[in-house]
Amino acid sequence: MTTRLIENLRENWLYWLIILFLLAFPFLVAAQTGSSPFGEPRGDRMVMRGESVRWQAVMIEIFILAILAMSYNLMFGFTGVLSFGHALFFGLSGYIIGLMLEYTGLDNGIALILGIGLAIAINGILGLLIGLVSLRLKGVYFAIFTLAVAEMAFIFFGRFALTRAEDGFTLTHVPIWLDATQNRITLYYVALGMGIFTFFAIRRLINSPTGAVFKAIRENEDRAQSIGYNTLTFKLIAITIASMLAASAGVLQVLLNKKVGPELLGIGNTVDPLLMTIIGGIGSFTGPVIGATGLHLLDTNIREATITIGSTVLHVSDFWGLLLGAIFILAVMVFPQGVVGTWIRLRMRWQKFTKSA
Repeated sequence: MTTRLIENLRENWLYWLIILFLLAFPFLVAAQTGSSPFGEPRGDRMVMRGESVRWQAVMIEIFILAILAMSYNLMFGFTGVLSFGHALFFGLSGYIIGLMLEYTGLDNGIALILGIGLAIAINGILGLLIGLVSLRLKGVYFAIFTLAVAEMAFIFFGRFALTRAEDGFTLTHVPIWLDATQNRITLYYVALGMGIFTFFAIRRLINSPTGAVFKAIRENEDRAQSIGYNTLTFKLIAITIASMLAASAGVLQVLLNKKVGPELLGIGNTVDPLLMTIIGGIGSFTGPVIGATGLHLLDTNIREATITIGSTVLHVSDFWGLLLGAIFILAVMVFPQGVVGTWIRLRMRWQKFTKSA
């Protein structure tokens, strides 16, 4: 047991170092800025003010995006299934947890537990059903079908009177211990724990015999079928697990913002994880995390910036979409296999060079 633990620490020392850093992050920021990781007291409640709690919100969003990108990468990067409807699972889970908390009249804690369980279960079943109906389609035809299903949900909830249609509704019955406006640090550690679980669960799955079949389907589905694998079954497993993970990200997003609306089902919540996966590295474990972290930090630190040219002041937010597109093109040109893929390729070249030398 001790030997196995030492080997694990030796093989994964960088991951454990990052985890320790993230565990200490709220307190490190607090020490650096002189703020409190718990916010500022006001009467009998805490107000979320200060750099530490602000950066907690930023990091929670990174964890959410990383979970969403990793779930997408499980389908697209490891199994070769391209979907344009991943936002369906992300957004629907937000509506489920919101309806449970605000419309059932149950105790907050019970409603939260039931909402999380139902959100993950229903989206898993929905992913399975969508897969059964559409996975016999291949390539762009499957992608278009999933986009159509997601857009149907977007239109439905955009007109659904119970949830206030396009305006959506806010959450007022979140348990205090998990309320991002009173105990943000708790949500920070919950989101961090879910991100860590997602990363290692996907890594364990892909390194298993099932994961080997996923990669065989990605490389050549016809050949995988010819050696006896029912590729439809394995693709169903991938999309079901991916939909459940995306649902968990949607739950965290709603708990952070305390707002449920049709924007959760928007195409952006499919395109963003796709871009993050491509930039970080398709079919890699750390690629989606790197892509999510990089793009969100750019969004956070640059989007509200201003550029002064002579007497003209330009707001980056006015042309953010154009700038993001340029960054994406540049990233693809500099890192043609993504950040991780390009790094691995360069490292292999360097190793060959040092051996030949």
